Amino acid sequence: MKFKSFKLFMLFGVLGSFTTFAQEVGQVTRLVSPEISASNDVTFRLKAPSATSVKLSGNWMPNIPSANGMGGTRKMVDMVKDDKGVWSTTVKALAPELYGYTFLVDDVNTLDPSNLKVARDGTFRTESLLYVPGAESDLYWAKTGPKGAVHQIWYDSKTLNLTRRMQVYTPPGYDASKDSYPVLYLLHGGGGDEEAWPTLGVAPNILDNLINSGKAKPMIVVMTNGNPTQAAAVVVTPPLPKADPNPMGMASMMFEKSLVADVIPYIESNFRVKKNKENRALTGLSMGGLQTMNTSFDNPNLFNYIGVMSMGFTDMSRFGIKVDLSKRDQQIEDLKKAKPSMYWIACGKEDFLYESVVTMRKELDKHTFKYTYRESPGGHTWTNWRVYLSEFATMIFK
Repeated sequence: MKFKSFKLFMLFGVLGSFTTFAQEVGQVTRLVSPEISASNDVTFRLKAPSATSVKLSGNWMPNIPSANGMGGTRKMVDMVKDDKGVWSTTVKALAPELYGYTFLVDDVNTLDPSNLKVARDGTFRTESLLYVPGAESDLYWAKTGPKGAVHQIWYDSKTLNLTRRMQVYTPPGYDASKDSYPVLYLLHGGGGDEEAWPTLGVAPNILDNLINSGKAKPMIVVMTNGNPTQAAAVVVTPPLPKADPNPMGMASMMFEKSLVADVIPYIESNFRVKKNKENRALTGLSMGGLQTMNTSFDNPNLFNYIGVMSMGFTDMSRFGIKVDLSKRDQQIEDLKKAKPSMYWIACGKEDFLYESVVTMRKELDKHTFKYTYRESPGGHTWTNWRVYLSEFATMIFK
């Protein structure tokens, strides 16, 4: 093989890893990883001949609970090395879904070099992505048909004294029409930022597919940064010199104030939206679920559709957060009087915050507060949150 041809081959061997496993030209072997069979068995491979241990970690695996009950760590699967230095393992019959995974190579967390699909999970981790096709994951993939647009919007927040960034989805046909649209405000969880729902949550694909199929009303979706001390995602702007004493910013209530005072007025002044309670919806996961509760309790007449994902009434002291509960009963009564069209609660049965949702429902029941409850298998994961968004979006603005 000539030297020039060899260099070109090496380039395509790095960039084009999705070829048949063990296809050999000269002494170079190209790996396929992950490889999905017709029965949804998935084989993962990594060439690491010098490694002494390689494990697979995927978000379909159960968590080992931590001592403080805050999520824990994933279980892992040992991979086996062959005589060519290729480590592999096969996971049987993975359900259709969008998954994240990494390799642990001699205790070092590593992306799959044969897989170009990668996403950042806030400040927690960066993972390789695995899309297993099927009916359950059909909404997550971009299909043929009209597409909405995602705008990166910078706006001034007087409340937080920052110029901040949010992502705003406009539905298919927005630019060509003169129509006004309802708005869904969609909040991420702790450790995430304004890039979480567009990437890990694949919200634009979900909304495009639901709207194009007639299952959801055309709507604008506002995906904010819920961390009040951040101007934008950590990959866009450096951290502020003075850190928030509460790293998740959940105790200050400053994000909730900014959402009402800065974000909603900006959206209603700069996009064609229907400016009334009946055309506003608010939902969020985990920390965003807490912020959804806080915002709707403090502003009972602002939103007609409210969704709380993977969060309830919990003892926030274990997060280092002090919460004043003395006003809760009155807040529930005030929201009850406001008569939102839907108050929707969703949580996984194995979620580490599941008991907080049980407590929340008991408190709401004491007030005969009307709500809809959705329970699913699984834990505190994007696997559940994508499903919840897919369902919530079809029920609002009806």
